[in-house]
Amino acid sequence: MSTYAVIMAGGGGTRLWPLSRRQHPKHLLPLLEDTSLYQATVARLSGLFPPERMLVVTTVDQVDALREQTPQIPLSHFLLEPEPKGTAAVVGLAAARLYAEAPDARMAVFPADHYIRHVDRFLSVVQAALTWAARDYLVALGIEPTYPATGYGYIQQGERLGEVDGWPVYRIRRFKEKPSREQAERMLAEGGYTWNSGMFFWRVARIWEEFRRQMPEHWRVFEALREAWGTPQWDERLAALWPTLTVQTIDYGIMEGARDAAVIPARGLGWSDVGSWDAVWELLPKDEEENAAYRAWVLPIDSRRNLAYSTRERLVVFLGVEDILVVETDDALLVLPRGQSQRVREVVQRLREKGLTEYL
Repeated sequence: MSTYAVIMAGGGGTRLWPLSRRQHPKHLLPLLEDTSLYQATVARLSGLFPPERMLVVTTVDQVDALREQTPQIPLSHFLLEPEPKGTAAVVGLAAARLYAEAPDARMAVFPADHYIRHVDRFLSVVQAALTWAARDYLVALGIEPTYPATGYGYIQQGERLGEVDGWPVYRIRRFKEKPSREQAERMLAEGGYTWNSGMFFWRVARIWEEFRRQMPEHWRVFEALREAWGTPQWDERLAALWPTLTVQTIDYGIMEGARDAAVIPARGLGWSDVGSWDAVWELLPKDEEENAAYRAWVLPIDSRRNLAYSTRERLVVFLGVEDILVVETDDALLVLPRGQSQRVREVVQRLREKGLTEYL
């Protein structure tokens, strides 16, 4: 049974402004290392998927940069969304292509902008998820929570279904949107919840049937695209039908109401969605006072738990401050307290309202 990796690479990452912009989205940036998060994702997955078994779903304005970063992936394996319509549409677009070519294949879905420190362990749990998916389950990869995070969605576990290579498998009871602090603390204390990683595994024919059953209007679009795949009508049909889709996530559009949906809780991956500047501080090396830096040289004086992130080498002095995040690019400077980085979206919204589009 052939297996394909579908990489979702069309987002913008507004929570990492001012570094992440419309023309330079988060997954295309060397945020933590010399390579971009997207390149790291492709390199990580190459342990299981050769380039000809990778599909990249992205947008017209990002495809050239993605191709330049990963020339090993065939040009025909980049699928272009005319406009963002949510992860259900991303999955459906890839499924239409695969159902036309390999309906019995397995399909693994990965965001392009995650960081995973322990690759061997990650590949082990991916193999386990693919094994369970071959049993006609729709499988989500969960991350065992280590603190009451409010920036992640959660998955509640139901009955234990079994085990694969030491990884336990549970039925999915429900998905929970990003919770309040009190809700997150209660779920952590109660147990039986994982963070929703946004990684999913299933047989192509199985997800196709769930689209037909649960999202019939979407499925009719995907079916028309499946029929057009490999013909001159593909681009025209995609452009005409895509705007008719409503925005929906795969979590709520398919997974929560799916028959035989399962979650595998994973621990020890060193996983992060790098979704905020607080997360960047967590991932970077720190000095004895827990100050972290990227490209900057930090001189801390009576200062602790700060971040200095710069796109160029420079000296940053912290004097008598704690829990401060400083992010500098060529045209912008962001300063905020740790614990408030989820609010960076408000900055982007305010810039948009004031017409300062050159900073977006």
